Amino acid sequence: MNVLEGIAAALTPLGLLWTLLIIGVATFIHELAHYALARRQGVAVQSFSIGMGPVLLRRAWRGTEWRLSLLPIGGYVEIDGMAPEDDGQGGYRQPTRGFAALPAWGKVAILLAGPLVNLLLAVALMTLNFSAQGVPETARQDRAYISGIVSGSRAQQLGLRAGDVITAVDGQPLPQTFTQDGQTLPGWQRVQRALATDGRRTLTVEQAGVARQITFDWEARVGGTQQRLGIQYGPLIEYRRLSVPAAFSNSLRVTAEALPQVLRSFAGLFQRFFTLDLSRDENVSGPIGTAEIVSRAAALSPWALVQVAILLNLSLAFFNLLPIPGLDGGRIVLVLVGALRGRPLSFGQEQAITFAGFALVMALMVFVVVRDVTRFF
Repeated sequence: MNVLEGIAAALTPLGLLWTLLIIGVATFIHELAHYALARRQGVAVQSFSIGMGPVLLRRAWRGTEWRLSLLPIGGYVEIDGMAPEDDGQGGYRQPTRGFAALPAWGKVAILLAGPLVNLLLAVALMTLNFSAQGVPETARQDRAYISGIVSGSRAQQLGLRAGDVITAVDGQPLPQTFTQDGQTLPGWQRVQRALATDGRRTLTVEQAGVARQITFDWEARVGGTQQRLGIQYGPLIEYRRLSVPAAFSNSLRVTAEALPQVLRSFAGLFQRFFTLDLSRDENVSGPIGTAEIVSRAAALSPWALVQVAILLNLSLAFFNLLPIPGLDGGRIVLVLVGALRGRPLSFGQEQAITFAGFALVMALMVFVVVRDVTRFF
């Protein structure tokens, strides 16, 4: 299998569609928040784009050119007074109007609005998730939950699917626990133990709430090789629904707990970047890895997609708040430095710092994409 075939096998059309939708919504509300806070303070916005690169569609409305661009990797708003001005002599100078003329608090409000609205969307989605689906409490051990099916495996041929639940083997319900070879094992492992011997096997399976029996002949070893049915198991979690106030409170707690975890993931990414370590990191995914995760989530349930949207919005909010020039957090730092000095940085200083930060972010994006692709070699 070549690289392109490997990537195609990892993704699904529905997964790609959901990926574009989730990223598109997160990007749109992020840029819309910047736009709204700028217009609220009387600052003009020249353009608003979803996507980057060549413009596919454009329409002027309320003094702004609204664009849909080719590359679905982000978006931007061109706010008056953020970019250098033409000095009329073929060069550029520091802007003096629009954003540049605002007080420090006004500039920070515009810059902070994007990450903040992603954070608020994540909290809102978590609140919905905890109140409608519930919070996980206990994992049932008397059932074997199928979290995934290996492509082309015997399990796939038998019609087993991700999300199915095995409740019995050979007519015997799975126990909470059982003892074998002096070990106390969870009941769902009885399925694996039953497949360690030859014979005719019957699995009782719940598919979308409907029970059915699947009977098949099984050889545990073929040519000295242990055979695999092709099932990936996961814990069967039970959920308890929360009231909306309790769900909101729980969402704030989870967000606070997620911050250090996300920062550690970013720290690990930067460490791999500076050491050119292309080994896979499960905590940070590139565009292909993200689309792969969304494809798996789309095959499970709508709530799995909601959880992916929560994680993506949290990551987008926290990443943009990193104090790296070119990101919202880095721009906020420059504004605060200027406020503490009593005057903004010089045009040359600000341009050099912003360019260095932007180059770092672009190099980091290229690194993540390259690391994403190398998984398939």
